[in-house]
Amino acid sequence: MPVKNYDQVWHNGKFIPWADATIHVSAHVVHYASSLFEGIRCYDTPQGPAIFRLKEHTDRLVNSAKIYRMDVPYSREELSQAMVDLIRVNNVKHCYLRPVVFRGAGEMGVNPLKNSVEVYILAWEWGKYLGDEALRKGVEVCISSWQRIAPNTLPAMAKAAANYMNSQLIKMEALTNGYTEGISLDNSGYVSEGSGENIFVVREGKIFTPPLSASVLPGITRDCVLVLAKELGYPLVEQNIAREMLYIAEEVFFTGTAAEITPIRSVDRIVVGKGQPGPVTRSLQERFLSIVQGQAEDRYGWLTLCGQPVAAAR
Repeated sequence: MPVKNYDQVWHNGKFIPWADATIHVSAHVVHYASSLFEGIRCYDTPQGPAIFRLKEHTDRLVNSAKIYRMDVPYSREELSQAMVDLIRVNNVKHCYLRPVVFRGAGEMGVNPLKNSVEVYILAWEWGKYLGDEALRKGVEVCISSWQRIAPNTLPAMAKAAANYMNSQLIKMEALTNGYTEGISLDNSGYVSEGSGENIFVVREGKIFTPPLSASVLPGITRDCVLVLAKELGYPLVEQNIAREMLYIAEEVFFTGTAAEITPIRSVDRIVVGKGQPGPVTRSLQERFLSIVQGQAEDRYGWLTLCGQPVAAAR
């Protein structure tokens, strides 16, 4: 999906033009994928631009860097404030934010410890990640032949660029074979996640989702669904999910900051339920969107309004 960028970029404490947000080809990240990042939506609400779960995204970014022994030279509060300020400087109502922390130029070699740490925050206009009709009609997916990274290979709890080489293989295979997205299995053969989304299954009155031990990124929208399922009275179980359970499920859906809550209408050309978004998916989707779009009370504190300092918004 094309990027319609906004002019100003935050780089190491300063705002610079988008065209100047460059790195040298010798940067460590280019050769060894030493990068951690986040993807965060800012919604246009009746109260003004509001960033979705800013604190949780910032915490995950810093924690990802910690796992990779990368010292972020800014506090969580400074990073959060920078994202609010970036929206103000660009004078936008809605956007997608991409804070990225990576190792820059310096020494070559696998050892990254002596290389500088760079921080950029970008903003751009991004539509529906899985297509304009995805939220309304659902998407067709396949089980990928590419297995998700095993827990003792790369840390799945870190949102690292290196992990997304695996995701690219899953996504390209799905697109090449005529699907919108692919679902990967973990190293034990259980359902893990999509190339960039968590997954939920509805069957016999319960909602199921794979545990974090199934090489699953601890998704922030995933966490929202855990909260909203309880609010709406749906029993939710975190457990290993067999591949065939997707075929006989009543409903299946993806979650993610980019994907939001996207129904799945078929898996491997096997129709899920009635082949259209089901009532559980619809109710969760409607409740989620009503909160993040500012149409319902933000009772869980998921939105940070950009018209006030971060500290005042907490």
